[in-house]
Amino acid sequence: MKTDVCEMFGIEFPIFAFSHCRDVVAAVTNAGGLGVLGAVAYSPERLEEELAWIDRATNGRPYGVDVLVPGKIDASAREGGDPLAAVPAEHWKFLTHLFEKYGVPAPELGRGANADKAARSGSRAVTGSGATELIDVSLNHGIRLIASALGTPPPIMVEKAKAAGVPVAALVGTVEHAARQVAAGVDLIVAQGGEAGGHTGEISTMVLVPQVVDAVAPIPVLAAGGIATGRQVAASIALGASGVWCGSVWLTTEEAETPSTVKAKMLAATAKDTIRSRSRTGKPARQLQSAWTAEWEGPDSPGALPMPLQMIVAEAAMRHLVKHAENGNEGATQLVNYFVGQVVGLMNTVKPAKQVVYDMVEEFADSVDRLSALTAQD
Repeated sequence: MKTDVCEMFGIEFPIFAFSHCRDVVAAVTNAGGLGVLGAVAYSPERLEEELAWIDRATNGRPYGVDVLVPGKIDASAREGGDPLAAVPAEHWKFLTHLFEKYGVPAPELGRGANADKAARSGSRAVTGSGATELIDVSLNHGIRLIASALGTPPPIMVEKAKAAGVPVAALVGTVEHAARQVAAGVDLIVAQGGEAGGHTGEISTMVLVPQVVDAVAPIPVLAAGGIATGRQVAASIALGASGVWCGSVWLTTEEAETPSTVKAKMLAATAKDTIRSRSRTGKPARQLQSAWTAEWEGPDSPGALPMPLQMIVAEAAMRHLVKHAENGNEGATQLVNYFVGQVVGLMNTVKPAKQVVYDMVEEFADSVDRLSALTAQD
């Protein structure tokens, strides 16, 4: 599996693992792939702690960091804005209604010092200046890749990364997006199909990857969206990709920090049990269907707010719901969900992340052998 990205990053297998869990990142890197830590939820101080831990756990092996810098955010999240005050009262009222309807003890919503601190921290994390702080922390560590998860990376990100000799990756959902990323100076493109978990477009991986490969050559492309097995890795390579970028498959690994109630839902889910919804972030993001997504799409909903206001409303509420779901509250269990792709239908067992990598590699080899046999000459 020695593709050009293996040479580019000094890795054994062209398998990139996006995860918010440092244990998954380290496990995949140590297994021969490249773990990428999703950093948007971290403060600069917390990110410093996480990366110091990964540095020790990986002992110089390559890993990356992913930041989120959307092209468009609500004006209240820009410098000097007050995002908490920008959340309409009807949205807090709707949340209160949901807690009452599902029998979940209601938290204090949208008020108090903790709410204000969380709102400002969460909104700052998706701004250029907020991301720059995370970038500065990351580049002080041994990272080998920095990725922009949503939108074209700001020039300062590209400049700082290139000055440090760190390649920049960017996720795209269309050929047009890919062209803009190349113009911005990106070194690696992740072509992410609509099957993927999290923020996605509507074009499927099978259609998107070869189009992006042709459009950005010779820049290497990773395929993303619906990839959890070696057969899918082989298919991605056949489409012209240099490797794969996987996120969902790590959510049911032993190392994952996925709450047990959410992990149980994922293990039981089929490919039909996800939905693209704005109910968690304000932008279309694929996630498990649950009472949460149904209620936000329902007739009584005030509608999702733009990013990052919906994140302020949703994420604090979801943390509260997870706590009560883990304590056995049935209504909270109905509401909780998480970002995951359609490949959840293949995520049926709990394994160590290292084993997931090795299983992918073994199945990839079997797939290549099977295809080679079809063209073998007598």
